[in-house]
Parts: sequence; structure tokens; C-alpha cells
Amino acid sequence: MPREIDYSLARRAVLRDLRRGAVARLDVCDAHPELLRAGRNLGTVTGETCPVCDSAELRLVSYVYGDRLKHANGRCVIDAELERLGAAHDEFSHYVVEVCLECSWNYLRRTSLLGRRHAG
Repeated sequence: MPREIDYSLARRAVLRDLRRGAVARLDVCDAHPELLRAGRNLGTVTGETCPVCDSAELRLVSYVYGDRLKHANGRCVIDAELERLGAAHDEFSHYVVEVCLECSWNYLRRTSLLGRRHAG
């Protein structure tokens, strides 16, 4: 089982469909208000422009999920907390979502398995 899955090819296909008119902008620019809040307050600035509106506000937001994470399960985390969780738990899933604060574009960029079992 791969440790990391990158969704860049699927992302390109969605953007291609958007440009062709096969997908409406409202269908891809539908970020939940909580994701926008997390992007604004905890997101990492990428330095990349949004592929939909060309805004410089593209952010990356990290979430973690795992049966044994207890209170951290399903939470947005920053890098320092991600490292702490990785050292304290055998395995959990890490999701990285990109979000534009201007137009609400959002897309799952990658997923990975982290924790002591996958360290190294």
C-alpha cells in the first residue's frame, strides 16, 4: 500500500472540465465556511495562484483522521502538531486540501499515512 497518494492528475482533469464548460464554477468553488476559516487562520500560504480566479491566496490545510487519535481525530492541524501526533501514534491518515480564500476553490491535494509505523 502506498504511503502517499497525489491527486494532481485528477485535479488537472477537473480544471480542464471547468475550462471546457463541462463543470460549472459553482461546482468546484464550494468550500465549506469552516475550510475557509481554517485556511485563513491555520493554512500555509503556497505562493501559488488559484487555478480558477488567479488569486494569490491559495492555502494548504492539513487534517488528520485515525481511530486512536481521540480528540485530534478529524481536526485541522499545523506542522508542529502533525509531528507530535506522528511520534505518539502508530498510524493515522493525513489529508492536505488546497483552498482559495477569494473564490472558494478547494481540492484534495494529497493523502498519506503517518505515524510510527510509517516513519523513516
